[in-house]
Amino acid sequence: MNDSKSNLQGVYSPVITPFHKNLSVNKKLLIKQCQWLLSQHVGLAVFGTNSEANSLSVEEKIDVLNALIETGIDPNKTMPGTGCCALSDTIKLTEHAIQLGCNNVLMLPPFYYKDISDEGLFDSYSRIIESVNNDDLRIYLYHIPPIANVAITLNLIEKLKKRYPKIIAGIKDSSGDWNNTLAMLNENWPDFKIFAGSEVFLLKTLQNGGAGCISATANINPYSIYMLYKNWLNSDAIIQQENLNKFRNIVQKYPMIPALKSIVGHYHQDTDWHRVRPPLTSLSVSNLHSLIKEIEAIGFTMMDTI
Repeated sequence: MNDSKSNLQGVYSPVITPFHKNLSVNKKLLIKQCQWLLSQHVGLAVFGTNSEANSLSVEEKIDVLNALIETGIDPNKTMPGTGCCALSDTIKLTEHAIQLGCNNVLMLPPFYYKDISDEGLFDSYSRIIESVNNDDLRIYLYHIPPIANVAITLNLIEKLKKRYPKIIAGIKDSSGDWNNTLAMLNENWPDFKIFAGSEVFLLKTLQNGGAGCISATANINPYSIYMLYKNWLNSDAIIQQENLNKFRNIVQKYPMIPALKSIVGHYHQDTDWHRVRPPLTSLSVSNLHSLIKEIEAIGFTMMDTI
C-alpha cells in the first residue's frame, strides 16, 4: 500500500462481508477481517465484487464505512467501491467516502443497461465528478466486463484522463484478459495506476510498470501475494507466482464468494462467516471439505496469520 492520495500501489482485497443470522452486516467480524488484512500489508477495497457490494444498500455501505473509520482504520488504506447503477447513489456514496477521508474510490460504471457507448459512460463519470466537486477525489475505474457487461475502453480512459487528469487516478482490470491489461500499461498514461484484477497477473503487471493487484483471494492468502509484490525483482519471483497461481486455481474451481467466506469461517471456527446474502448460496459441506483438503495438500494454512 501507499499512503499518498493519488499514488496508490500494492495489494488490495475486496473485503468479504460477514452477516448475522438476520442477514444484517456483522460489523464486528468485518472490522476484525479488515484489521487482519492490514496487518498482512494488504489494503481494503471494501464494497468490491467479492464483498457482495451489490447486495448492500447505499445506507448499509455508509453505515459500514462509518464503523470502519470510527474504529481507527486509516482511510488512506481504503479503496471503497462507490459505483452504483443509479447516478445519484454513486454521487451520494462517493461524497460520503470523501467526507470520511476515503478519497480513493473504486468505481464501477453503471452496469444495468447494455451496449452503452463511450459517450454515455463519459457523461456518467463526468457528472459524478462535477457533482461531487472535490479536488481530493481520486477515481480508480473498475473494468469488469464479464460481470458488468460494460467495458471501459482505452479511448474512454484517454478522454477521462484528458478532462480530469488528477481525479482519474487508475483502473482495476478484471477482464481476465492479459492482453487488455498490457494494452493499458503500454499507454503509459502519466499518474495512472493500473491494478490487475487477480494475483495471477501480478508479476507480469509489475514487470510492465503496473501498480499491483486487487484480488479476491487476498482475503485468505494476503501475505503470500504481498510478498510477491514486495519481492518481484528477486530470483524466485517466478516460483512465487507459480505458487500463487496453484492456490488460486484451486479456490476458483468453487463459487468464489462462498468459498472465500467458508475458508475464513473454517480457520476461525466461526460459522457466521459461511453466510451469504441471497441470491447467492453458501458452500455445501462436502465442497468445503474438498476445498480445505485441496488447499492444505499444497501446504496452505491461515492459522499462522489469524
